[in-house]
Amino acid sequence: MSNIKGKSLISITDYSKEDILHILDIAEGFEKDQRQKLLDQYVIASLFFEPSTRTRLSFESAVQYMGGSIIGFASADTSSVRKGESLKDTILTVSNYSDLIVMRNPLDGSARYASEVASVPIINAGDGANQHPTQCLLDLYSIRKTQGTLENINIALVGDLKYGRTVHSLVQALTLFNATFHLVSPESLKLPSSVKKWILDANLKYHQYIDFKSVINEMDIIYMTRIQGERFPDPLEYEKVKNSFILDNSMLEDSKPNLRILHPLPRVNEISEDVDDNPKAYYFQQARNGVYVRQALIAAILGLK
Repeated sequence: MSNIKGKSLISITDYSKEDILHILDIAEGFEKDQRQKLLDQYVIASLFFEPSTRTRLSFESAVQYMGGSIIGFASADTSSVRKGESLKDTILTVSNYSDLIVMRNPLDGSARYASEVASVPIINAGDGANQHPTQCLLDLYSIRKTQGTLENINIALVGDLKYGRTVHSLVQALTLFNATFHLVSPESLKLPSSVKKWILDANLKYHQYIDFKSVINEMDIIYMTRIQGERFPDPLEYEKVKNSFILDNSMLEDSKPNLRILHPLPRVNEISEDVDDNPKAYYFQQARNGVYVRQALIAAILGLK
């Protein structure tokens, strides 16, 4: 039996394989019955120091569906950070007002620091280009739901593998499930060596490509990502690579029947809109799965499931 109660989630590596599967199993229950009023005595803080649509709203939706109260802010501009308040002081203060804190911050490592000073559990909703563990959990839920298993998946990770925190978390998690990784990116946006080391340490295989079309037909999962202009120190470098990989419907003609296309969203132009009506497109259902998974995570951390 996993023991998640009271345990912050900062990196997906904070949780064991057993913990991850436990969360996914609880999420299945929320998909069947979303309005389980477990949080009527709880206050959840949502602290978003940088913009977010899906992550912030799906957390807020999760709390509302479970009957909880939510406090917080959607931008650092609407908090005392604008007056010069430190992250430590913000976290210590908000810990007094809530039972759990969900936080997104643009600085790598900020969530880990917050967990060290907070008196309540912290859920990392994204810290810079570092980690995005709740996105990883909903990605795993989506893979298991569409493939029937997490084991022995052939997955192509496409686009910004250097700055893509969703990719970093997903690679680390899938090393627990014997995945084969196909890494498709421009030369300048390859998966960092520190993340590749997780694959090597698990004695698993990875293959690197700059030609996207050559890998499509052998994949179970294609995980598309946008090229993140906001992460580039040099705008000219972004301009060179921003349209590197674009998936259109014609490219899927000979793909495997079980193939599903995932994307953490937001999409820019890396998936053409003509893919949306293809039954292999799963990214909007994937976003919906985020509510069930975040309900499960909150319930598990608070010891309610």
